[in-house]
Formats: sequence, structure tokens, C-alpha cells
Amino acid sequence: MGRRLFSAVVFLLLGWSSVQAHASATLLLEEPYSVDGTFAGTGHVAVYLNRVCADTPFQLRRCEPGEQGVVISRYHGIAGYDWFAIPLVPYLYAVDLPEQVPLYADPKLTSFLRDQYRRKHFEKFVPDTAEGGVPEGPWVQLVGSSYDRTSYAFEIETSEKKDDDLIRNLNARQNVGMYKLLSKNCADFVKGIINFYYPGALHRGIIGDFGVTTPKQIAKCLMRFSKHHPELESAHFVIPQVPGTMRRSRPVRGVVESAFKAKKYMAPLLVWHPAVVACFAAAYFTGSSGFDPGKHALVFDARRDLEAPLNGQQRREYQDRLERLARSISEDSGVDETKWPRLEASAEPQLDAAGRPLLLLHMGENPVELGLSRDNIVRGRESQEFAQRLLLARLREELLRRSSARVAASDVHADLELLEDLHRGRDNMPLRVGSVVGTE
Repeated sequence: MGRRLFSAVVFLLLGWSSVQAHASATLLLEEPYSVDGTFAGTGHVAVYLNRVCADTPFQLRRCEPGEQGVVISRYHGIAGYDWFAIPLVPYLYAVDLPEQVPLYADPKLTSFLRDQYRRKHFEKFVPDTAEGGVPEGPWVQLVGSSYDRTSYAFEIETSEKKDDDLIRNLNARQNVGMYKLLSKNCADFVKGIINFYYPGALHRGIIGDFGVTTPKQIAKCLMRFSKHHPELESAHFVIPQVPGTMRRSRPVRGVVESAFKAKKYMAPLLVWHPAVVACFAAAYFTGSSGFDPGKHALVFDARRDLEAPLNGQQRREYQDRLERLARSISEDSGVDETKWPRLEASAEPQLDAAGRPLLLLHMGENPVELGLSRDNIVRGRESQEFAQRLLLARLREELLRRSSARVAASDVHADLELLEDLHRGRDNMPLRVGSVVGTE
């Protein structure tokens, strides 16, 4: 039932406006990264409304046929506003269309794509610096979330009437920054949105989070609410972090869980104040343990339906196939695999005429264009060897044990077939969609 609900949204993303999706709200539980991942670990949370769109990031309206809906959340310190509404694909990937999503991302490309989107859509409220450069600040959280972190999605059916009521409610409210870490954070905002549709569905964790509303707590509440209301269509899936050299996000945790699992805090306390550690342990096992947001989750991709993740057998078989192919590529290639990271780091990100990302590789007097999306990676024989290196790096990350639960077999299968075609030297190759290992 849940897969059918989100399938309609995927069809809308792909332009099939004749498919009418049910109205739904999807809580996006986002893993922590950077400072948050090191010190707090509670992550971020937003809500995706598939029938609510926006003329600006601050003015909501009902979606027209074929539009994607928006992701809404509360932020701190962005142009003085409290909440922003961003279309789904830009929110996840900082591009306008699914076919523009890169296969692989590094910090330079991520910054470039975010800035391109800012200049096109946000420049009025996030202007250039006085010198004409890219401004620093938290505005980067508005787009390209999937370059920084993995997200877990919990979708539940709503109604068009409640969508209209919410639109009127948010448009009538003054959108002025009111973020407070302990009482008006992003989780409090999303809790208010979901409770607008289903009063009392989400609540704070008194024991596990010391009364602070956290992203993981409200995701757990929504999943429990969905199980208690099987008459409502629902879905649960993971949106993987884009493969690449961006630092990988960390598991999302609650307040007590973050402290209890932080050895640098607990080890000294255990020596000097064991009673305090015992209190944290009691609070953790009473109110924080037992919820894994990735358990039994399907895998999201903006270009296809939800699918089951790789299983162990598929992963091992794909790894064997990849290593055989990698050896063959190394024997035939003029590009040293160990030099690829340095070559990539010196490349210049650009967009092609269709808005798809590419890298300009500086190779002597004649730069080489390397396409980064599935639709533009084949740009000529001069870039085929580099495209193979990029796909090798992507596949190796997809097939890591820690990544396999976040990757669908069809994605790995398509990547391997594309790599094999590149290695055979075919130009203008159609992307074949066939059976996948372990499913025939």
C-alpha cells in the first residue's frame, strides 16, 4: 500500500502528470554531519508535502498538475525568516530535475551546484558578498541535503482539505525567525505540521530526550502512529547520501543516546561519577533504545520507484563482478587509478546546456569534459577512461557493507552495465534496464 502511494509521487517527479497522487506528508529524518554529527548527533528534520507548492520560499499555494510539492522546515539565521519551502529535487540535490542529479559529488561540486541554485532562486534574500563572491552561512542547508547526509522518510496519507487549511495557516502567520534550540527547533516545527493533520500524533520524549523535541523521537512517533492506523496509506524509505568524497553522515540519535554513546563523555564520568552514568543508562534503555530508522526501509531514487535494498548475496556477487571489471580496466587504461583523486580535485565544475553537471579536467592544453549525470557521462572517447574511474569510485562506495542497506540492486546493476559499456568503448550507449543479481 505504501509503495503505491509514493510511486505516484515518483511518477510526478518524472513528469507523468496524469498520475494523481494521494495527498501526503513525509517526515524527513536527516542524519547529522559536520559539527552536529560530532557533538550532538540529533540531526535535522523537515516535512515534504506533495500537494503543497510555493511561488516563493515563503508563500505557499496548492500545486498545479505535474508539480512536485515542497519540503518545509525551520532554520536558524537565514535572512531573518523562520521557515522555508523548497521543491523536493532541489532540496535533495540542488538541481531542478532528476536527470541533472550527479552520480558522484565532492565538496567543490556541491558548493558549485548550491551556488548556481542560489543565484537562480535565492539571490534576493541571500545576495553575493560585497566582492561579488559566494556568501557563507547556513543558507546552504536549503538545497543539496543529500550531498551531506542520508535521510529516512516516513510518509503518511493526508487530505487536500487539510493541505488547503495548512496553506492558509502558514501564509497568514508572520514568518520571522523564532528558532530556539530547546523549545522551538526544527523538530518542534515539523511536529506542529504533522499534528496539524493528526492532532497528538507526535510528542516530545520526556525521558529519552529530557523533554526536548528531537528529530528521531518524532519520527518514531509517526512510525508508531502509522502502524496504529493501517487505514491510512504510508511508506518508509531511505534517501541515500550521494556517493563521493563528501564526509559521510553519522547515525541520528536522541539527546540521552548521544551522550550515552559518546565515549569521550561517558568514560571520564564512569571513573569519577558512576552514578551519573547509571542514570544516563537507565534513561537510554527506558526511552531511547529500540528504534532503527533504516530497518526494513525501501530505497528512494528520483528516477524510479521505491525498491528493496541490496541483500548480502547480491552485494558479494556484484563485488566479484566489479573487481574483475576493475582489473580489466586497470590493464587497459592510461589513467592511473591512484592519481584519479588528485585529478578530480583540480577539476572545474560546470553545467552543460541542459543544466547537467560536468567536470572540466585540466589535461595539458586541451581540457576534457567529464559528464557527471547518467545522461551526460558519455561525452566522447577522450573522456571515457575518466568516466570509468568515476563509476568505479561510485560502485566501490555503493558496495561497502555499511552502504548496502541504502542502495537498490537496480542502481548497482545499472552502474555496472554503464561501466561495462564504457569499457567496451561504445559511444551513444543506451542505458539498459535488465534483471539484477539475485532476483531472476
